[in-house]
Amino acid sequence: MGNGSVALQRPGASTMRSGPGEPFGVPAYGDGPAWRRDSLSEDGIGWIGAHGGAGASTLTRLLGGTDIGCRWPDPALAEPAQVMVVGRTNSDGLRAVSRALHAMKDGRHPAGMRLVGVVLIADAPGGLPAPLLGRIRLLRSIAPVHRVPWIPSYRVGEEPKRLPRQLTRLVTVVGPRAEARRQP
Repeated sequence: MGNGSVALQRPGASTMRSGPGEPFGVPAYGDGPAWRRDSLSEDGIGWIGAHGGAGASTLTRLLGGTDIGCRWPDPALAEPAQVMVVGRTNSDGLRAVSRALHAMKDGRHPAGMRLVGVVLIADAPGGLPAPLLGRIRLLRSIAPVHRVPWIPSYRVGEEPKRLPRQLTRLVTVVGPRAEARRQP
């Protein structure tokens, strides 16, 4: 590689190449064993964190599906083709979501991957400043955006007594896809 890019690998996963400032790499297929899958699963929904701490693990726990982490779904792991990109509503989070969507627009993702939408999780209680709302409007022009409000009970490790209506609406969007494959 030698051009400033980094190879990330974990056992059983394809090599992922990512250059400076790129949150997601493109899988390098063809090096693995002959039994490797060559397409993503049509079952379930995958939650992709645009950045660490985005909330993908929480959405997986609440709504089901597959927590893919901060990378693209891997066909070798039979991960879902249908994905939601998750990010926080702070400046860095919205920038990370934008980078992920830009990478998708450029085709830097596995073949067959389909974006269902973007989930933006509030980074703090209260309303957002105008510049952040402007960024969200821009994201909405590219993909369906679902906003999840600040949920104080999660901060202290407790479950809310009732899910906010924005999360129950999200259940209708991901529907049975979420239930197809739950992570332990």
